[in-house]
Amino acid sequence: MRDRHITRERLKRRRAARGDARTSPAAWARDLAFGAWLAVSGGRPAWTRTLLTAVGVGLGVALLLLASAVPAVLSARDDRGAARDDFAYGAPMRPTDETVVTGNADTTYRDQDIYGRLIRPDGDRPVLPPGLDELPAPGEMVVSPELKRLLDSPEGALLKKRLDHRVSGTIGEAGLLGPRELAYYAGADDLVPRGDNPTRTDHFGGPSPSEGLDPFLMLLVVIAIVVLLMPVAVLIAGAVRFGGERRDRRLAALRLVGSDTASIRRIAAGEALVGALTGLAVGLGLFVGGRRLIGTVELWRISVFASDVAPDPLLAALIVVGVPVLAVAVALFALRTVVVEPLGVVRRAGTVKRRLWWRLLLPAAGVALLFPMIDGLDPETRVNEPKIAVGAVLLLTGVTALLPAVMESVVGRLRGGPLSLQLAGRRLQSDSGTAARMVSGITLAVAGAIAVHMLFSGLESRYTHDTGRSPVRGELRIAGAYEGEDRQRADMAALRATPGVTSALVYTRGHAAEPGSDAPGAFVIVGDCASLRQVVEAQGCRRGSVYTVTDELGEDPLNGGVYTPAPGEQVDLAASEDGSAKTAPRLWTVPAAARATQAVPDPAGSFTTGVFATPEAIRTDDLADAGTELLVKLDPSDRDAVERVRNTAARIDPLLSVEQNVGTEQAPEFTNIKRGLFIGATVTLLLIGASMLVTMLDQLRERKRLLAVLVAFGTRRSTLGLSVLWQTALPALLGLALAVVGGLGLGSMLLKMAGLPLVVAWGGIAGMAGIGGVVVFLVTLLSLSALWRMMRPDGLRDE
Repeated sequence: MRDRHITRERLKRRRAARGDARTSPAAWARDLAFGAWLAVSGGRPAWTRTLLTAVGVGLGVALLLLASAVPAVLSARDDRGAARDDFAYGAPMRPTDETVVTGNADTTYRDQDIYGRLIRPDGDRPVLPPGLDELPAPGEMVVSPELKRLLDSPEGALLKKRLDHRVSGTIGEAGLLGPRELAYYAGADDLVPRGDNPTRTDHFGGPSPSEGLDPFLMLLVVIAIVVLLMPVAVLIAGAVRFGGERRDRRLAALRLVGSDTASIRRIAAGEALVGALTGLAVGLGLFVGGRRLIGTVELWRISVFASDVAPDPLLAALIVVGVPVLAVAVALFALRTVVVEPLGVVRRAGTVKRRLWWRLLLPAAGVALLFPMIDGLDPETRVNEPKIAVGAVLLLTGVTALLPAVMESVVGRLRGGPLSLQLAGRRLQSDSGTAARMVSGITLAVAGAIAVHMLFSGLESRYTHDTGRSPVRGELRIAGAYEGEDRQRADMAALRATPGVTSALVYTRGHAAEPGSDAPGAFVIVGDCASLRQVVEAQGCRRGSVYTVTDELGEDPLNGGVYTPAPGEQVDLAASEDGSAKTAPRLWTVPAAARATQAVPDPAGSFTTGVFATPEAIRTDDLADAGTELLVKLDPSDRDAVERVRNTAARIDPLLSVEQNVGTEQAPEFTNIKRGLFIGATVTLLLIGASMLVTMLDQLRERKRLLAVLVAFGTRRSTLGLSVLWQTALPALLGLALAVVGGLGLGSMLLKMAGLPLVVAWGGIAGMAGIGGVVVFLVTLLSLSALWRMMRPDGLRDE
């Protein structure tokens, strides 16, 4: 008995020693190294598998690095915009050797904004705007490279007439928001400071804009980030599982020669690590290469310098560490449904029904996180970004987690039909998980796009306002300083002679105050009867008519009203808007026959109170602080009429403000977020398409021998082609159906959180789903050429 006990103890010690040896760091390192060796050995199939994995992971890594660089890009653009700010704050400056006079000469050409400045030095040591080595001389201009290209092309012929200066140089990167920005600095020798434009300054640069987003826009940004980045993680996880069937057969061979289950898992982890690390290198290469080309690309009129695209160090470190960890986790998770035995591989997916409870738990947890915030947002609250992001991630993850179970249930009921459908159904029944993974990225993207579209549609009315402007009465409004009656008549004649102009009206805007008073002056509008009818109800207007419009709040400026002189009252026309006189008093008496009337919104959408008179009643030259406003109607059939008017205005005075009357305007922050989301969605969609194509090629490569055998036995190539189409169409339809349901659910939650009514834009949702379907169809179409090659007889050969 004692000998038997000693024998048992020895056996236990030996087994423990073998177990310790298998779990020791040396064993881990040996198995991981062996898995890495398997990934790079084994001939062309192994290299092809590793290359496909590296490409799939690399595409995701490149997009993640690009996303991590977005804060730096936005910060750099804001800093350069602030660095060239030339607005002078405070009291007017005295000229010195370093001061310059600048005039805002921004313009628009074919809906493209052009940053323009006229500039004149006061001395021989003037300050320089960023990006300039010296100031341009009068008659010369320094332009951005993109503006130079436009001026030299036939497309910029009309613009060249407007900017008729000689190009003497180009603006450097420090003076531009982006490489495709249109900008110029033109020399001028007749600039004189006058109010806000032109102004004198002794420096360039101001504070960077630092206003935060309100809670509703912050909600939109958080959801947009989640929607754009989640498909990337799904695609990286899918790329790690390329070549799964061949890998499982290799692992079965290793089991045959004595490896245990733990060793098999470590070997699989080592193989996944090689693909992930190679993908990191590929992603870094794609990012660096794409960064060099990014300056040549412009999306939604936004361009970026390559030097600005610098990933955040912390985020980049998380990507470098997180991608290999994700790869190992996915590789080990994939083995849960596979029993690797010495005599082969058994997949349990087809015999064991997928559990639904944990798949339903994910969206339920997301709803539980988001539900307490319903109707909890207002302009004064702070958004709980992490909680919203986690809730959205859980809800969208639940959509993709449900896809394999739904697909297994649906394809399991497929019976009969054409031979191509039967082949596709049998393939999906044997391995529905692979097909679900292939379309999971597009499912996630479409679901997120639907939710974001619903939130955008709901918030659009909040950030879109009616300007009150009337394009019907005049498409263009031109404003500038009053230069005298002769100049005004010449300007009107030039505008009316411009091709494409159907009519033009003009009125002069000045001010009148009580003599000797410091109170704000009343507006004085002088124009002919047709012009006056644009701003007041001028019934019975004729030469010499005068009208008055009183502010509804009262005539006492101290009590909140606006001063309006009464008939028979004497006023000083030499006053400015704030009541301070600039010249000697110019007294004028409001005629006793002046009639009280009502103001109407002018073409710019504003109401004006004060005195309205024809030129016969008030000489416009008597108005000391006067400005001219012109209203131009255009021929709608003449596409270039607006550009010709801008050319005429530039010849009259480059500093004239030319505004296009539009009925509605969107808040710039909302517009910028929309542009950024469209750019991100475009890049993400391209990535999804490329990754799906790689996944499709990997699946075809795995089935190369099977396809060749079917063709050898007489199966038509068209039948196999249709079966491949069915294999992508069925999962895609199921995925898009789930995406619509999940997107509607998340979108409804977001609308409720923002306190917006639940309105479903079915047209937009159909468009999102249609785009997803088109991507799947194009990927299938591009894979057909590879399918024809794999049907050749040499596909029967094995290595």
